[in-house]
Amino acid sequence: MRKLTMIFSLIFLISTTAFSQFYMGVNLDTVKAQKFDTGKMWTFENPPVEYFEITYGFKPTQQWLDDVRLSALKFATWCTASFVSEDGLIMTNHHCVDFVTSRIQEEGEDINANGFYASSLDKERKVSGVFVDQLVYMEDVTDEVIKAIEAETDETKKIEVRNKKIAEIEERYNAETGLRGDVVRLYNGGKFSLYGYKRYEDIRAVYFNESDMGFFGGDPDNFTYPRYDADFAFLRAYDENGVPLKVENYFKFSPEGPKEGEPLFVIGNPGSTQRLATVSQLEYLRDVTQRNNAFIYSEMMKIYNEMVEEQPERFDQLKSTIIYLGNSKKVVEGIYRGLLDPIFIARKKDFEKTLKEAVISDPELNKQYGHIWDAIAAAKEELRTFGEKLAAYNVSFNQGSQYFAIANDIVKLAKQLQLPEEDRGELYKEGMLESTVDAILPDEIDHMLEIKKLRMQLDFIKMNLGEDNELVKMLFDGMSSSEAAEKYASLPLFNDKNVFLEFVLSGPDAILSSDNPLIKYVAETIDQIQGFRTRQQEINKTEQVLNDQLGRAVYAVYGTSIPPDASFTLRIGDGVMKSYNYNGTIAPTKTTFHGMYDRYYSFNKEYPWKLPERWLNPTEGFDPSTPYNFISTHDIVGGSSGSAVINKNAELVGIAFDGNIESIPGNFLYSTEANRMVSVHSEGIMEILKYIGKADRILKELETGKIPEEYYILEKAE
Repeated sequence: MRKLTMIFSLIFLISTTAFSQFYMGVNLDTVKAQKFDTGKMWTFENPPVEYFEITYGFKPTQQWLDDVRLSALKFATWCTASFVSEDGLIMTNHHCVDFVTSRIQEEGEDINANGFYASSLDKERKVSGVFVDQLVYMEDVTDEVIKAIEAETDETKKIEVRNKKIAEIEERYNAETGLRGDVVRLYNGGKFSLYGYKRYEDIRAVYFNESDMGFFGGDPDNFTYPRYDADFAFLRAYDENGVPLKVENYFKFSPEGPKEGEPLFVIGNPGSTQRLATVSQLEYLRDVTQRNNAFIYSEMMKIYNEMVEEQPERFDQLKSTIIYLGNSKKVVEGIYRGLLDPIFIARKKDFEKTLKEAVISDPELNKQYGHIWDAIAAAKEELRTFGEKLAAYNVSFNQGSQYFAIANDIVKLAKQLQLPEEDRGELYKEGMLESTVDAILPDEIDHMLEIKKLRMQLDFIKMNLGEDNELVKMLFDGMSSSEAAEKYASLPLFNDKNVFLEFVLSGPDAILSSDNPLIKYVAETIDQIQGFRTRQQEINKTEQVLNDQLGRAVYAVYGTSIPPDASFTLRIGDGVMKSYNYNGTIAPTKTTFHGMYDRYYSFNKEYPWKLPERWLNPTEGFDPSTPYNFISTHDIVGGSSGSAVINKNAELVGIAFDGNIESIPGNFLYSTEANRMVSVHSEGIMEILKYIGKADRILKELETGKIPEEYYILEKAE
């Protein structure tokens, strides 16, 4: 079977190479960009109200837009939230607050295992380090910023001048208003907007579900659908007098949820996208950056799965890392798959072709921007000459092995010791040298884990440099990566403090001439990598200037008819509930609690589908046929987590918490074929609060839009 697969792959490669303009029966030369390839993340400055009216028969008024904007919040620096009552009640995702539970947990509690519910106002607990920002002001400052940029004739200083002008505008606004100004770069610098935020810093916990329910299905279900997640949480904003904040703008809770066919809007702060990137930029990401990222996270996930298989007793210790790696792996592999899709690239090529033609056909635009694409392509070509070496020589990255990190620190020490005392870094001068040396070799090394990471790192180096590279031959020396990793990890240098000290104190010349393969590899590459980094920084500066010019070209041609890339600022996105084809069948537009119980029993009641006791025995009246999660065609990326999903009456019908696996390439190109946002249904939220969480006062507050009189008791909330 394996041989047949290899033969088929070879035939496929030959056929697609020989007839490269065809892919899966499609002539790539005929592929066209689609209307919404750049997405549907519309700004509140320029909402496409006419498009909304034509598409949905609904034309939002300015009052409607203002109310919606002021009801939405930026949650700290990582998520979105919304006001859902006039008394400052806030809803966001559980996964946006799960990692801050330790800040409110009291002795004897286990909030991750049991959840949290403040049964009265005075039991709501302040969450340190959490704040929300409300967008209260918007102003176009494009002319002021562009004027400053164009006044600078030195291309290498334009970005510095731009940033200085932005800081000046922000400081001026802050001083005049007492609010928080943030100049946002839209359309890659084609437009600059000043956003003014009102910040609320007294934020208190009200209701959190158990972690196992906020993350139900764990990594296997992450970025998938159908889903069954209680990924919501409630907090409350308090004013400067320590009482619940009174707000005029909030989303009323819909007890019925979304309806198929009706227009729905997602209101949130999507993090970042790269939909205006040029084809040459995307091709570099495909061939180098994202290929490397996909390799690292795929291998790291494999490593941690091996660790759990070999040492199951360590699962709880490794769990959080596994969740992080699983999420990252799906993201980077999804992005990489999108970049490898010839039809995807063909659509991007057509968009670029149309844009270039529009620029070139206009003499003034051509004079200003006609050079951009060739200049960016040239920058990427220069980066290709050393990009893979830069990746391979950088041995101290986050997921790298401790053995290589130790070797790197030893070589850095030797390089510093070659310098006169006065030229060394502070850590390498006489007063700090002993402690610096002592810190290089950890007291304990998790050898089982680090050997596996070294195996991965050796394969990563080979992938980037090629197996015929002399350094690769030296590292492998006829061995497999596993054999080499085992051999190097067993060397006394990494296992015996006395041997280590004898080696590092033998002097810089002895260190730099060592035959230890890891030391030798670092010693032969450390000077080159610094030169590569300097060149990379110069290329990046050039590319930043070109990206700004590209943004101005895009804005000159399209204006606000297309939305800008995501920038972790407030957007309004339109869509509808809609199924899609997957796994040989079709996806339901909604799921129910029946599906949650099916996952629990189908996976033998084991993590990550196990259920807490109260979910197995909800109070009488609980209806498992209640809608729980649902999908829609909305445009979503990281940062959108916690976004309110509303209908045309500005009623909250759900809360967005994820996208399906098909949504991940949306970082570069949005499509509605299978790209879906996944949300918690408002009916499901109410059902949980009533029959499982038994959070009656929150339920009534959502139903009435304010704290019921009988619950408005506030003595002191610490």
